[in-house]
Parts: sequence; C-alpha cells; structure tokens
Amino acid sequence: MKKIGRIILDTKEGILISLRALSVNKMRAILTTLGIVIGIVAVTTMATAIVGLKQAFIQSISSIGQNVLYVDKFEWFGGKDWRFYRNRKNITYDQYLKLKKTLSSYEAIAPIQPTFGRTIKYKDRTATSSFLYGTTDQYINISEVVPAKGRFINEMDMRSNHRVCVIGKDIADALFPHENPINKEIKIKNMPVRVIGVLEKQGSGFFGTISLDAQIIMPIKVFQKIFGGRRRGLQIAVKVADESQIEDTRDEIDAIMRTIRKVPPGKPDDFAINRQQVFEDVYDKTVGIIAIAGIVITALSLFVGAIGIMNIMFVSVTERTREIGIRKAIGAKTHEILLQFLSEATIICLIGGLIGLAISFPLSLLINQFLPTSMPFEVVLLALLISFVVGIISGILPAKKAAKLNPVEALRYE
Repeated sequence: MKKIGRIILDTKEGILISLRALSVNKMRAILTTLGIVIGIVAVTTMATAIVGLKQAFIQSISSIGQNVLYVDKFEWFGGKDWRFYRNRKNITYDQYLKLKKTLSSYEAIAPIQPTFGRTIKYKDRTATSSFLYGTTDQYINISEVVPAKGRFINEMDMRSNHRVCVIGKDIADALFPHENPINKEIKIKNMPVRVIGVLEKQGSGFFGTISLDAQIIMPIKVFQKIFGGRRRGLQIAVKVADESQIEDTRDEIDAIMRTIRKVPPGKPDDFAINRQQVFEDVYDKTVGIIAIAGIVITALSLFVGAIGIMNIMFVSVTERTREIGIRKAIGAKTHEILLQFLSEATIICLIGGLIGLAISFPLSLLINQFLPTSMPFEVVLLALLISFVVGIISGILPAKKAAKLNPVEALRYE
C-alpha cells in the first residue's frame, strides 16, 4: 500500500510541476498542440461522419427487415452481369404456394410483385407511386407497416379478389387533401380500386431515394389482373421468428427451392436468397476504404504533431538541465524525473485533444446540415485515448534523456 501511495504522490507531484512549466511557456505550449489539434479534429470528424452515415444507412434500409429473407431470381450485389440474372426463370406464384406449404419454420411468408412509377387518379387529381405491389395479408407481419386510417388487406380480400388497396400518406395527401380517402375509389391504369387504408408516415428509404409514403399495396391477384402480372416475376419474403435461426431457415429454403425449380444435383442455384445483411456488408466495405484513407491522413497529422512535441520537449529538457540537477541533488529519483516530463508531454497532448474536440463538435453539427453525423461517447473517449498515447510516445525519449542526466554535470550546466 505504501508503494502504491508513493506512486500516486509522485504522479501528482510530476503533474503539478508539469503544469507550472507549461504555464511559464503558454504560447509555446499552444503552438505545440496545433498538430495534435488538427489530428484530433480529423479523426473525430471522420468518426462522427462514419457513425452518422452508418446509422442513417441502417435506418434507410430498415424497411427490408433484419430477419427477413427474400427469394428472387436476382442476387443483390451478385457481381455478375445483369443479363445473367435476367435470363433466369421467374419466381412464380405457384412456387410461392409450394414453398409456403413445405417450409417448416417461419413467422410469416408473402409474395411481393412490384411495379414502379405508376400514375394514380382520383377525379381531376393525380399522384405518382414510388412503387406499387401486389401481395397477401401476411405482408403486414413482414414489413410491420401499420395503417394510420382504415385497415390492411385481409384474408377475405384475398379469397374474393376484392379490388382494394392501402395507400401511403403522400398518395393520400395528393389525392385527398380535404377529405377522408377511406372507401373512395381511385383509378389505377383506368381500373377502379377502393381505398381501405392509409399507412402511417414512414419517410424515405435508401438515403431519401425512395419515398415509402408513396407506395400502394393491393391483393396480388388484383395486381395481376391490372398489370398482367402472371407473366411477371415476383419475390418471396420469409420472416424468421428467431434471427439466430436465419441461416438454418436459409438452408431449408435453398433445398426446397432447388426441388421446386428442378435444379439438378451439382448445378448452381438458379435463384437467390437475399437479406439486409448484404447491404450492410457492401456498405462496410465501401466505407472501410474511405476510413483507411482517413486514418492514413490522420496518422500523418498526428505523427507530425508528435514530432513537434518531442522536439519541444527536448528543448525543454535542455533549458531545464540545471533544474533537473537541483532536483536530483536534493533526492529526486530517476523515475520521478521520468514521470515529470512524461506528464508534461501527455498534458500537452490531452489539451490538444480537448481543443480538437471543442472544434470538431460544432463542425460536426455544421456537416450534419449536409450529411448525417453522430458523436457518441465512444468517439470522445477514442480522441482522448489517442491524445494520451501520442503524449506518451512523444514524451518517452525526452523524459529518458532528462532522467539519465548526471546531477553533477547538470548543476554545472549554464
């Protein structure tokens, strides 16, 4: 306990001496921290941008569903020519029914047959859907879309092929600015379809490129009647109850679909099973390259700052040689001198880190006007840790030089 107490006392004394030394040379200390300030501003700004973009990206693709698998003939980011996937046979509604009947474990399963950019009419008003698709009553359990007004399509609508639909808020606002859209008939490709529900506002997906409030959902058989969908391909969405079992479910779907589509043993799949994780992986790879470039630039800045601090510390040791000699002559030990100069270098770097954080926080708020940013507590800790490590590295050699000075020769130094 005495040894620990002595270490704490020596550390406190070293820090106090270092603070006094820095207060004597304020301007030099400020100029010395510039390299660290620039480096910390760079690393925190880059980190806040990356964290903010990742959060925005996850939010923008959240409608896909983390625990949902999508069976399609196209593979997301498959790396092959688009024509390769286009030439595959479409996923059909009959295949959906067979998969639904055979698959042993799932929370919900639904076909999705889409079309894009369709003009919707009501009296003399028009609106354009971002995407319009046919599906089943199970889709509400997969996408977790919630009607703010009215209801979602149900099993009776599916059985009777009722010409009904659920519309997004943007469609409702455009076609029914001053009236309740429920039970009103809109025209889709000149065919009347009754509105039974309006979805809650969802915002935009994929960084604002697709409005989730301009979508229209209807029973798949009605969709096929309007758009000739029997010739169109579809995708099958399968929601897994337990995300930890998603790979097992994926393997089961793969085996069933190979049987349904009569894929010979040894031949590659002629379909794909996609999930949200693919988007995240591609995003991480892309941002990873940017982050590496940022780290290199930041490392160079911090290296220059560390060299500057090391240089100033060597000058400080030389200027205070006589002081070091006096301290050693009255009993200061080698480790106390070492700790004094290490503390001084570390304090300089931590001050630089705090100044860098003070600059980068308002800077991140400014950047947030154009790109999403976020400064979690972990980024602040990272910046301070980097400052501390740079201080130790830049101060170790000057501190060793000071600690090794001969007290007799140091006292003679003028």
